Amino acid sequence: MYIIIYDFGTSNVKTCLFNIGSEISLIASDVAEYGLYISDDGGAEQDTEEWWAALCSTTRNLFKESDVKPEEIEGMAFCSQMQGTVLVDENGNALRRPMNYLDQKGVREYKECMGSGIIKVSGCSLYKLVRNLIVNYAGSTSAKDPVWKYKWVENNEPEVFSKVYKWLDISDYLTSRCTGRILRTADTAFATFLYDTRKGKEGWNKGLLKMYKVNPDHMPEIIESTDKVGGLTEKAAKELGLVKGIPVFGGGGDTTFVNIGAGCTRPGDTHIYVGTSGWVSTYLDYQTVDIDAMITGVLSAKRGYFNYYAELETAGKCFEWVMNHLALDEVGIYLNDAKITDDVEHKYISLYDYLSDEVSKVPPGANGVIFTPWLHGNRCPFEDSKAGGIFFNIRVENGKRDMIRAVLEGICYHLRWLLECQAKKVKTSDTIRFVGGGALSSVTSQMLADITGRTIETINNSQEVGAIGTALVVAAGIKGEDVLELSKRLVKVKAIYVPNPENKEVYERNYKVFKRLYKCNAKNFRELNDRFTM
Repeated sequence: MYIIIYDFGTSNVKTCLFNIGSEISLIASDVAEYGLYISDDGGAEQDTEEWWAALCSTTRNLFKESDVKPEEIEGMAFCSQMQGTVLVDENGNALRRPMNYLDQKGVREYKECMGSGIIKVSGCSLYKLVRNLIVNYAGSTSAKDPVWKYKWVENNEPEVFSKVYKWLDISDYLTSRCTGRILRTADTAFATFLYDTRKGKEGWNKGLLKMYKVNPDHMPEIIESTDKVGGLTEKAAKELGLVKGIPVFGGGGDTTFVNIGAGCTRPGDTHIYVGTSGWVSTYLDYQTVDIDAMITGVLSAKRGYFNYYAELETAGKCFEWVMNHLALDEVGIYLNDAKITDDVEHKYISLYDYLSDEVSKVPPGANGVIFTPWLHGNRCPFEDSKAGGIFFNIRVENGKRDMIRAVLEGICYHLRWLLECQAKKVKTSDTIRFVGGGALSSVTSQMLADITGRTIETINNSQEVGAIGTALVVAAGIKGEDVLELSKRLVKVKAIYVPNPENKEVYERNYKVFKRLYKCNAKNFRELNDRFTM
């Protein structure tokens, strides 16, 4: 069966055409970018028409790259970035530019609500936090959480707010635009922290809506990620180059499907993802929370299961920064003394691959240079929107290669920190599945094994892991199969990386210093960055 999945990231959409039978095969894919508009008041917004244009162009390109015909498509769904805020009218039209997960304009709203009260935990009202924890083992402990985006619009754009019909996340908006049905999937509803996860009480919690002063009328009907929403409308089909009536499934957020695409479907299975953002996630058949480390169990695509999830907001984004500012900056492309030739272009598929190879020439420990990957603040295991990136301990003998390797090591150090925080609360697996674009590099994969001390496994089509998981959910829905069993059967290991004991000493030393850098500089971050986080 042929299925189209839209893997909707922070800066681009990758539209994938899969064939699922005795195995899962990526037949064709296409990528298109859209803007992320950062403002000095903490804003991070996007444009729905840029999203839709990207979807239309990539969908049409699929059929230029393959022999598959639009009428052969049996299902489609969205897998997107989470914790966005899309406010729509009765026709499903966005009333303003959506705010994505990085948006933190609602700092004042967050502080006024959660900062009140005599007794506080992690800077939050203990009373409100406990009420949230009872309902869903989570709590709104960050100004980046969706409810503060919603409240910011209420307080600052009353004319827009007065026209709001429903409050959606990004995947919900796109599903609505394809089907005409305005609703939310359970996983994106949970991401608002207004959803009740208790067995038999699943749904919007009236008490939390009242506590946060959210209009219940703005909360859409909730469905499961595996549910069929409806058929593709004639208008959407015409614009996308598809056929009217193609079944559109619930889909949902990226964290919902990555464990399934990674083949981590047994309780205790742990995976690490590195894309624009990054995370460590352990699959559980129960829900738990670590409020101090900002880790909670988010809903899985299958009811009754949870992803115990710890996030790094800028992971691959840090390497993108390196490419733009250390490799392709005003000084010129960083290619050692080599000239760009056809041979170089043939050997290296992209500049990322070339840089990864260059990094391998630097010894573990990056000749003493350490980098902190907090380019847009940090959420876990400490919440601080004012935290920033640091290159620490640069000396006269250090060069660009050291700095670039330090960025990759810094990402891995932080992921180890998240893994250790998880291990304090739940049993993590000895073998870790590493997925996302970062897993395409054998250098990074080995580095992660050495720094975490765990065996690392990668899979085929690692960069499309969220789309693969979503495709498996759609296929399971069409076939009437259990998605966890389907994933276990079809997702195969590509490569295995075992920790090199020779590198342990230098990584242990640098990791200890890495963890101290935030505590030593928290005050400095506040002094420098108050102007950026109002």
